[in-house]
Amino acid sequence: MSNNSIIFISLAAVLTAVSFFLDRNKTIAGLKKGWQMFRKLLLPFLNILIIVSIALYLIPPSAISKYLGSGSGAVGFLIAAVVGSITLIPAFISYPIAAGLLQQGASYAVVGTLMTTLMMVGVVTLPLEIQYLGRRAALIRNSLNFVAAIIIGLLIGVIL
Repeated sequence: MSNNSIIFISLAAVLTAVSFFLDRNKTIAGLKKGWQMFRKLLLPFLNILIIVSIALYLIPPSAISKYLGSGSGAVGFLIAAVVGSITLIPAFISYPIAAGLLQQGASYAVVGTLMTTLMMVGVVTLPLEIQYLGRRAALIRNSLNFVAAIIIGLLIGVIL
């Protein structure tokens, strides 16, 4: 366990204790609510981590390096942008995935593009967006974010 983890866990414990002494009922209600949220997130989180772990095990590092590495060029960006756009993965799950891809040989620029499209483009959620924002606004938002994700990935490539 890292020093940061110990600091954050200790801080959370101290603040929870302070909260408990200030208002016992609210703290207990908050802990119950947090536990319910944790239980709802745990199964999808574990499922995605298991699937990604199996995929990273089955896909050789040479393939990841070839298609998503620094030598992959435009194809790597396109693969990352498309996969990120159509995949519905929560942000907190995408970070371990990104770390795994980097360890397997993917480039920072391509992983940056993947992460940015995961957060900013939503092909799966597009029907819902159209319902609330309208067809034109939803398509413009997703298109501009797709282009912005590629630009961000290119900038990461230039910087790193």
